[in-house]
Amino acid sequence: MESRDLRRAPLSAADFARAASEIYTALAPSPQIAWPLLADRCGCEVWLKHENHLPTGAFKVRGGVWFMAQLAAAHPECPGVVAATRGNHGQSVAFAARRHGLRAVVVAPHGNNPEKNRAMRALGAELIEHGEDFNAALDHAHALAAEQGLFPMPSYHSTLVQGVGTYAYEFLRAVPDLDAIYVPIGLGSGIAGTVAARDALGLRTEVVGVVAAGADAYARSFAAGKVVSTARADTLADGVAVRVPSAEALAYLLEGVARVVTVDDDAILDAMGALLSDTHNLVEGAAAAPLAALLAERERQAGRRVGLVVSGANADRSTLARVLARDP
Repeated sequence: MESRDLRRAPLSAADFARAASEIYTALAPSPQIAWPLLADRCGCEVWLKHENHLPTGAFKVRGGVWFMAQLAAAHPECPGVVAATRGNHGQSVAFAARRHGLRAVVVAPHGNNPEKNRAMRALGAELIEHGEDFNAALDHAHALAAEQGLFPMPSYHSTLVQGVGTYAYEFLRAVPDLDAIYVPIGLGSGIAGTVAARDALGLRTEVVGVVAAGADAYARSFAAGKVVSTARADTLADGVAVRVPSAEALAYLLEGVARVVTVDDDAILDAMGALLSDTHNLVEGAAAAPLAALLAERERQAGRRVGLVVSGANADRSTLARVLARDP
């Protein structure tokens, strides 16, 4: 499957509706809820898009279901797929591959979230641990694809953007008058999908990207106007622990994102605790990063209507213990 150039041929509302119709054969739309306690905390009306409520506990499954349906139609002879992941993409791949009877091989770096590893195996993935970070795992996944004749399932691709972007399509149709929406940036499919959905719906909602201070390659790239890689990606928010940005995703940021906010791990832990106390939702670090960014920009967003993408729920027990040990 070739990647479509979405900047030259932007996704339309009909494109998102078509992807959503396939995705809804496997899962229901996630809810969007305005939480009064968060409004008090942030000084503005706050809506959460609860991707943490999806079957794999994260937004990635949308892209997996849509991508795998297209792959199965285009390549019915395909024996299976291989992907690199920190967990949520791998669960998506395994969930979607099982629906089509395909083998799913997933490569995760050593020291990966053990709960995510267990979940990937439970969904039928053949899990291989390799390398010290996502990019090392990605290199090994490419090697396995060549060795075993598997389809290399990317973490960023135009088809994935169309699939995962259905969360923003749902969110912005349900709450079209959002002044701003904060989106965590991993490899970039989620924020690219948000920009594409915003544009397809003809809205003027400000899209704000969020990265972790220890994994700020996208913030550096956004500031420089070109891809800037980092030597390491050190953060408890494994969903945003990327050191080599996607050039295609960066193009979306440069054309459609207002700014990229950087938050440190302490702020992320505090935001995880705030979401637990104010909404009784357990979320992972990447999912709490948008709230951390909103709290950092509290004065800027005072009195406005703001959306936060709660991208996933898959925090490990040790991180949750750190959250519970902090002052509320």
